[in-house]
Amino acid sequence: MLPEAFVSRRTVVLIAFHRDHQSLVDSWTPWLEAHGAGDPDFSFVELPVISRVWVPLRSLIDGGMAAAIKTPHILQRTLTIYGDVRRVTEPLGIATTATITVLAVDGEGVIRWSGAGGYCAAASNQLEAALATW
Repeated sequence: MLPEAFVSRRTVVLIAFHRDHQSLVDSWTPWLEAHGAGDPDFSFVELPVISRVWVPLRSLIDGGMAAAIKTPHILQRTLTIYGDVRRVTEPLGIATTATITVLAVDGEGVIRWSGAGGYCAAASNQLEAALATW
């Protein structure tokens, strides 16, 4: 469950599993920012999921991320999850951590659409259609 501050009526969740996934997450950002401009019922969040083996280095990792992300609103929409990656993938039906997962979630936490990978026109059209249905 996402923290209440992250959830709007329509929320897109970008879940990344590896450091090199950031470029895939970033590929969605322009479309998501344009789509959500002026819509108080729309938001998107980034959820990097990091294996529990990295927990001892959490402060170093978080500090590195904060230093790399110089824009406050990006930091505000990012929630890093440390722990057993399967506790994220299994309940959400994520079959692979080889790429990012993109979810459209309603205000009740119901997943209304899911996709994987970086931005492409076909996926954004599907996501836009799904967001328009509620």
